[in-house]
Amino acid sequence: MGCLFSKKRKSEKEQQQQQPPASGEAGEQPPQKLYSWDKREKVDPKDYMFNGLKDETVGRLPGKVAGQQFVIQDCESCNIYIFDHSATITIDDCTNCRIFLGPVKGSVFFRNCRDCKCIVACQQFRTRDCRKLEVFLCCATQPIIESSANIKFGCFQFYYPELAFQFKDAGLSIFNNTWSNIHDFTPVSGENNWSLLPEDAVIQDYVPLPTLEELKAVRISTDASKSIVPITRGQRQKISDESCLAVLFAGDYTTANARKLIDEMLSKSFLLVQTKEVSMKPEDARRVFQGRAPDFIPLLEKGPVIALEFNGEGAVEGCQLIINDVFNGTKMFVSENKVTASGDVDNFYNFADVQMGM
Repeated sequence: MGCLFSKKRKSEKEQQQQQPPASGEAGEQPPQKLYSWDKREKVDPKDYMFNGLKDETVGRLPGKVAGQQFVIQDCESCNIYIFDHSATITIDDCTNCRIFLGPVKGSVFFRNCRDCKCIVACQQFRTRDCRKLEVFLCCATQPIIESSANIKFGCFQFYYPELAFQFKDAGLSIFNNTWSNIHDFTPVSGENNWSLLPEDAVIQDYVPLPTLEELKAVRISTDASKSIVPITRGQRQKISDESCLAVLFAGDYTTANARKLIDEMLSKSFLLVQTKEVSMKPEDARRVFQGRAPDFIPLLEKGPVIALEFNGEGAVEGCQLIINDVFNGTKMFVSENKVTASGDVDNFYNFADVQMGM
C-alpha cells in the first residue's frame, strides 16, 4: 500500500519542475543560437521567374540572379535577357520569344516551345517537344534534342564585361563547347530534326540588343572578335585535309595566350575547328604526345591544358611560325608536320572525349 505523504511530496516536486524559472535564476534558457543559414536573406521564387508575359521586354542585370535557379514559362512574343549566371533554367510553353541566357552551371531545358531564337551558355542543353528553335550555343556536354523538329544551332557569340567572370562562377570553361555535336534521342528515318545555322548568320538578326533602358546599361558587343567564347567551326566541313594541333599548358597567361594564338591564326585565314580545356595525367600525355611526352609531363601539375585545332593549307607551318615569333620562350605542343598532325588531333580529342564522358 502506497504512502499518502510520499505522493504529496512527489506532486509538489512535479509542480516545481513545470514552473519556468524566474529571470536570472539558475536554469534560465540561453538565447537561441543563430546559424549562418538563419541569417540568409529569404529567396522569393517570384524574383527568379518570368511567367505569363506577352509582348514585353524583361531581364535581369548582372548580380541579380547570382547562381539561383530560374524559370521562364508561358511567355509569348517577348524579349528576355538573363545577364547573370544561374544554377539551372527551364523554359516551358514559350512561343515566338527571343532569349539570352548567361552562363548556367547545370542544365537548360526547353519544353514545348515554338518559334524561339536563343543565345545560351550552359553545362547541359536539352529540348523536348519543341519546334523551330534557333540557338547560338555554348555547351560543355553533348546537346540533346528529344521529340523535337527543325532545331538549328550556331556557335555562341557574345560579350559584356561581366561575362567572363560569370563563366567562372558557373564553373564553365569558354574552351569547352560542343555546340554542333548534337544527339537526337528520337530520330526519324529519312529526316533530320536538327541542322546548323548559316556560317554568316548575324546574331542580332536573331536576338536583338535590349531596348529597355535598364538593360541598355549592359555594355554588349556581338562582334565576333570580342566574343568571350571562341567561335569554332564545329561539325561543318573543313576547307582542307591539313589540320594542326596546338596545346597550351597552364600558367599565368594561358587563356590570354590561347586567344592571341587564335587571333593570329584567324588573321592568316586559317579556321578554328574546335577547342578543349581538360586536365591530363602523365599516362595521358604519353598516349597523346608520344615520343615528345617527357618534355611536357612536368607542366601538367600546374593545371588543365588548352587544346586548339586549326585547319587550312599550311596550318602546321603557319602555327609553328606564329608560336616561334609571338610566344618565344613559352613552351607549347604543336604538330610537327602535316603527316602526323591528323593523328595528333585524333589522339588528343579522343582522349578528351573519354575524359569528359562524351
